[in-house]
Amino acid sequence: MRRNLKRILSVAVIALLGIVVAGCGRGPVRTGNVMVIAIESEADILDPQVAGGWVSWRINRQIFEPLVDEDLSIPSSEARVPPLRPGLAESWDVSADGLDYTFHIRPNVRFHDGTPLDAQAVEYNIRRMWDKGSPMYSARAAGQTNFVWKFVDSVHTIDDHTIKVHLKQPFSEFLRMLTQGGNGSTAIMSPTALQKYGADIADHPVGTGPFMFKQRIRGERIDLVRNDDYWGTKPQIAGVVFRPLPDPSARTAALRSGDVDMIAVPNPDSIDNLVAEGYRLSEGIPPHTWYLSFNMRNRFTSIPQVRQAINLAVDREGMARDLLRGSVNPAYGVQAMSAGGYVERRDAYERNLDRARKLLASVGLQDGFDTTLITSTDGSGQIMPAQMAEFIQQNLASIGVRVKIQTQEWISYLGVWARGMADDVGMAQMSWGMTSPYWLYIATSSELQAPNGPNVGYYSNPRLDAAMNNAITSIDPEEADRWWRAANNIVSDDGALAPIVNDKAPYILAPYVSGFVSASEEWYDLTGVRLEK
Repeated sequence: MRRNLKRILSVAVIALLGIVVAGCGRGPVRTGNVMVIAIESEADILDPQVAGGWVSWRINRQIFEPLVDEDLSIPSSEARVPPLRPGLAESWDVSADGLDYTFHIRPNVRFHDGTPLDAQAVEYNIRRMWDKGSPMYSARAAGQTNFVWKFVDSVHTIDDHTIKVHLKQPFSEFLRMLTQGGNGSTAIMSPTALQKYGADIADHPVGTGPFMFKQRIRGERIDLVRNDDYWGTKPQIAGVVFRPLPDPSARTAALRSGDVDMIAVPNPDSIDNLVAEGYRLSEGIPPHTWYLSFNMRNRFTSIPQVRQAINLAVDREGMARDLLRGSVNPAYGVQAMSAGGYVERRDAYERNLDRARKLLASVGLQDGFDTTLITSTDGSGQIMPAQMAEFIQQNLASIGVRVKIQTQEWISYLGVWARGMADDVGMAQMSWGMTSPYWLYIATSSELQAPNGPNVGYYSNPRLDAAMNNAITSIDPEEADRWWRAANNIVSDDGALAPIVNDKAPYILAPYVSGFVSASEEWYDLTGVRLEK
């Protein structure tokens, strides 16, 4: 398999101790003040509006920027939700009725290809993601970002540095959603590059961010270099290399050998030893939930009592403690603790085998049933997906639910997952979440059922849709929060999802790396990082 070949190549690269394939020849891993990060899987394409997955956005975010950003210099311990801050819009105004957003575009900013940033460039990007009648329109970009732009009625450039977005209805989470990545982002791309490269734009990514694209060797590395003309605080490192190493043992070996400076998703069993050796652990409370979607078209998981029983059979505490060695927290809410509207529901998610068995018996399934769970072998935020699925498989066997596990490599799995579950599949696993409670709408709204959205289990509940609509259209933040809490409770009562664990997003850094901050997000800001050898 291609994935196996990638792993073999990755291990071979590590064994060369300081030599990697680069371009047409060989060169040192580190050229000057360059940070090398081992990531858990191959990234998606470098088109931020189209790319899926946190792994990809962690890279794309260094190249591209949105209108509104989050302050990721504040650790999770100090800010459960990162505060908003200006991005490519230096300020914005919101009308009293919540329908008009006027963005004042930052002056004297240029894309990496020299194209000036102005309101026309921003409008070009918005129309690429939103306007079906525009020649700039991309169905792929629209498909990934529709949940941000779906309430937009019109976009109008007022002058060279002012653009107005008019909404059909109030959208309480609009500004926060402009900051998000992972399922497509609203980051702004060079219109000149888009026109020049067209369908090949992902091979020639051009943004305004603190780093510029240099090269990509698929399966091996993505190289970025510092943007010395960056409008904001310039990075202290000269560049960054992202190296996909899907095997956690290979990532650990690369860190110990000095080939990389930081690794994502360390094997939980290795964390204590690495810290004892002098490496540094950085973790936080990102809005990350590792969860199962139930298939509402499946013979068994379409039954509420079955879904509730499965939720009660999973040993979340045991998984967090024994399998994942404290690198995660047990999930007792459908959204993560760092998301707005969070509600803890131990009554729905704490293990209770007697109650689970009674629920199955109440619908004539006292002898259990057979079902299938699909997941990946690696990937963005996936932690240890195959091992975690096997842990759940053993848990569910305790109540007679016999689970067959089907796995795929991450990028392939994303495509299968996005199409929605086949009728014979009972559960599909995903790692996702946002600091915005609007994530619940994206994952569960009847309007966003697969293949037209990420509701891959085809869940539909009119009460939930009504509660989420009230939250979305509320201009009062406190009222919106009350409705999001109500929506979370509806999903928990209905057993629509099975939240399993909340990741702490651990990273292990070499002792000489300083300035890295684990904020309450699944991505990071590298501008403050230093290599102090």
